[in-house]
Amino acid sequence: MHVHFTYAGGTIGMVDSPHGLQPGADLEAWLADLLAAFPAPKHMPVPPRSAGRIAPDRTDAQGRNTSLTTLHPLLDSAQAAPQTWQSIVNDLYAHAGVADAFVVLHGTDTMAYTASALSYALTELKQPVIVTGSQLPLGVSDSDAVANVVGALQALTQGAPRGVHLFFGGRLLAGNRATKISTWSLTGFDSPSAAPLALAGAPWHWTASTAAGAAATVPGVVWKEPAPFGRHDVIVVDAVPGLSAARLAQLLTPPPVAVVLRAFGVGNLPPELTAVIAQAVAEGVAVVVSSQCLQGEVELGRYAAGDGLAAAGAVGSGDMTLEATYAKLQFLASQGLRGAELGAWMGRNLAGELTVE
Repeated sequence: MHVHFTYAGGTIGMVDSPHGLQPGADLEAWLADLLAAFPAPKHMPVPPRSAGRIAPDRTDAQGRNTSLTTLHPLLDSAQAAPQTWQSIVNDLYAHAGVADAFVVLHGTDTMAYTASALSYALTELKQPVIVTGSQLPLGVSDSDAVANVVGALQALTQGAPRGVHLFFGGRLLAGNRATKISTWSLTGFDSPSAAPLALAGAPWHWTASTAAGAAATVPGVVWKEPAPFGRHDVIVVDAVPGLSAARLAQLLTPPPVAVVLRAFGVGNLPPELTAVIAQAVAEGVAVVVSSQCLQGEVELGRYAAGDGLAAAGAVGSGDMTLEATYAKLQFLASQGLRGAELGAWMGRNLAGELTVE
């Protein structure tokens, strides 16, 4: 089995400095020691490989090939942007001819955004991808780095299906269903609207819909040869009691490409904001209404307070997380979609991010 690691930055490889944590750990040596102690799998489903092989960087004592790419410059994940997502996509495809599976090491602050973005851009990739990281640096005595990286490897050797997943705190989650829920807990991610794909243990427990080792296909619309991610003017606005129409209009001036409007409950807003939304839609803005609830599904029209939004041309985000919604808008905008067409595509399932009846 050849596992390719992409290190995109984040806490896992950071060390203390007078100005706080910053990149500096010898991640390559740490991974080599970790892999040397990790038992070689008896069986690993090997997907078809594309043309053009890349020589592996390292062969461990058990004959297992691994490789590592460190992206430059290394970033705190708070600095990640759509260009960062594209750098990871490029690296994975560059190694698709030799790797059986991929592990992306990433900071926790924006890990769920990256996992969602990768899921849209990699629907044609045959190999499974697991994104992971840690709340504490690898050099700290009580760090969760070893547990998460080993857990990601175990998920792969157990037969994780193709697609982009996120492993953290003993749970394998669908990458575009995950959200960060804690800055300190070692189980810092959850999947509010979808069950975990698997729970680490002895033995591992897989959900009925995710048969370990079985051939899996990515649900939804596979976007063939997607254009690279670009940085598009997509904004997120939280509704609060008392938000005025004048303030909302100012936030939408000049008109962005799209706005995620985080409303109350199932997509409710005061009626006086409807005219602002209608004007934005008329100006070509894709308005997507999401819920502020951690576990919520937007149903515009269920209440009168949300019916006007649908009449104004806004669309609901269904049960997508904020991270999945934002990354999806960036992905679709990068494919050249705008306005009503962009909004319409938000209701289509691309990579399992959305429950569609």
